[in-house]
Amino acid sequence: MDQVLLFKALANKSRLQILQWMKDPGKHFGEMHLGTPRGKLVCVSEIQEKLGLSQSTASHYLAMLMKAGLVLPRRDGQYTFYERNEDALKELSKYLKEEI
Repeated sequence: MDQVLLFKALANKSRLQILQWMKDPGKHFGEMHLGTPRGKLVCVSEIQEKLGLSQSTASHYLAMLMKAGLVLPRRDGQYTFYERNEDALKELSKYLKEEI
């Protein structure tokens, strides 16, 4: 875990919001997606729409979160979906509790 990379990724209100929204995607993005019940996956277009930013900005934010290991991509055809990396978030919590 690269702590500096993690904290850089978290040092932005929009990226923090993305992680918060992804904790409960059904609550923040609706119960259905592409005609199927909502799981933990969220499409970049949903995040972009909710943030009110361009697709490129939303994609950049997700790329930073992904590089820090906080979100995981899942490709399905033309769509890329993202979910929180709960293991990385637990590791971060442990680091904060034990080291800082």
